[in-house]
Amino acid sequence: MIVFAAVAPILSGGPVRAADLPAANGAADWYTGAQQQAVDDSWAVAVDGSTSVTSNSSAFGSLTVTAAPGGPPTQSGVRVRVEGIAGTYSYPGRAVAARVNGYQQEGGLLTGYEWIWRDAALAGYIGFNVRSNQLSVPDPGNPVVGTGVGLKVAASLYATPTDRTMVSAYGAYSTKFNAYYSRFRVGYMVADGVYIGPEALFLGDDFFRQYRVGAHLSGLAFGPVQVSLAAGYVKDRVQGSGYYSSVEARANF
Repeated sequence: MIVFAAVAPILSGGPVRAADLPAANGAADWYTGAQQQAVDDSWAVAVDGSTSVTSNSSAFGSLTVTAAPGGPPTQSGVRVRVEGIAGTYSYPGRAVAARVNGYQQEGGLLTGYEWIWRDAALAGYIGFNVRSNQLSVPDPGNPVVGTGVGLKVAASLYATPTDRTMVSAYGAYSTKFNAYYSRFRVGYMVADGVYIGPEALFLGDDFFRQYRVGAHLSGLAFGPVQVSLAAGYVKDRVQGSGYYSSVEARANF
């Protein structure tokens, strides 16, 4: 089983212009808003962190660092991303009469390119991930066990169709256990730089399939840190139904 931390868009005040956007980031379409009106080219690295928990026994955290080595991140160019995910989950054994606890760790290194326009940003990445999955008791019904390396691809899109609306989408796939993750969000600006709206997520691998439907509140600024919140309903083929919540934060350096 794999459970990606659900990472919500983060944004700050000011009118949305893609030219003002930091690099779009993975698990990250994490950033879906604008900086202040003046373009800030002084930062070179974005650090995104998130936590996500569900009522049906899973808790995950992630950390992603994205850099723009070829020039300012507010312009189109090459992107390099390092990411890590870790967490635990629990489910009824598929081939054993016991409840199984799973422990997952994953790291990835990807490179890609981001295109920046006035009202949109599109990024694509390719690289590899190393994933380790252990179980508390052997479960022959769960094939996603062990440690291995996979080819990973990811893409993100962010756009502002109007001055008060945003759309973001993110998708990733790894050949290791055929793991996938996708998320789609729309938002309406209810305060200066603060968006609210629905989200939908689809994730899974060779063992489980899951979808989440909820709402996000993005653009809460606490000094240099931008925070986003999300919550909603989750349905898992293995674990059943429940609820999820997530908290994300971004800081630029």
